[in-house]
Amino acid sequence: APAGSQAAAPADGAGAGDLSLLPGTAKSNNSAPGMGDWAVPNGGVATGETLQNAQKWVQLTASKAGDLDPVVVNGAGLTLYRFDNDSNNPPTSNCNGDCAATWPPVTVTPGGKIFIAGIKKSAVGTVRRADGTRQVTINGWPVYRFAKDTKRGDTLGQGVGGTWFGVTPTGGKAGVSDGGQNTPDNGDATAPPATSAVFFDDANFSDNGASQGVAGKNECQNLARPGVASSVAAPGSLKIWTGPNCTGKSQVINGDVSNLATIGFDDAVASVRFS
Repeated sequence: APAGSQAAAPADGAGAGDLSLLPGTAKSNNSAPGMGDWAVPNGGVATGETLQNAQKWVQLTASKAGDLDPVVVNGAGLTLYRFDNDSNNPPTSNCNGDCAATWPPVTVTPGGKIFIAGIKKSAVGTVRRADGTRQVTINGWPVYRFAKDTKRGDTLGQGVGGTWFGVTPTGGKAGVSDGGQNTPDNGDATAPPATSAVFFDDANFSDNGASQGVAGKNECQNLARPGVASSVAAPGSLKIWTGPNCTGKSQVINGDVSNLATIGFDDAVASVRFS
């Protein structure tokens, strides 16, 4: 595949600036059909109005694709990649022209949304590309799709040219032993208190099943459907309970948990406290 290299414009910096970073997925946040990652659900290169719609929102979800586990996928379930010829310090994209046609950059408009599940909020940012658009980064690494990936689970871009690899939730290379692909399943011990969370019926924040949101502050909240959650996306720490009104067995979690079975809470959460 072409790997064209042109000078990139300066980075915006590590943060996502005026973008909204929201826990959960596009589906769990009730996004409109035909927008964001759903505008090009079968891969390829978006142009014109389709590209404008595609830049409304981006989803970054830690998941599994083919033999890559974990790897980040978008809202259509397509694998996202990083390029060794880029830089993360400072964040710089060197894939333009023909390269960007084969490897469409994941871009988002100012004021757009980024839905995150299994990726720390602090790891998500943007970089200004040579054409002026803003490309999403994970730990400074610009992220891309591969035009030949057309369905969920495709990883046809893995290892192309010895420079393209699926990107992990920490910005590393998926499928590479020293690629930084392992990330804590239970967030950060210093995570600030959350005020909302999305509980998924299936593990790995999967949209195949149902999900439910809950929000609050300094109070106990009961889940509308207790005892069905297998994963949770939360932008901070909270305490989960097996009984209603914050009773029964409890556990403090610090951010996203991709599989509640790992902490003994699969199909067990009935209530939460956000403090």
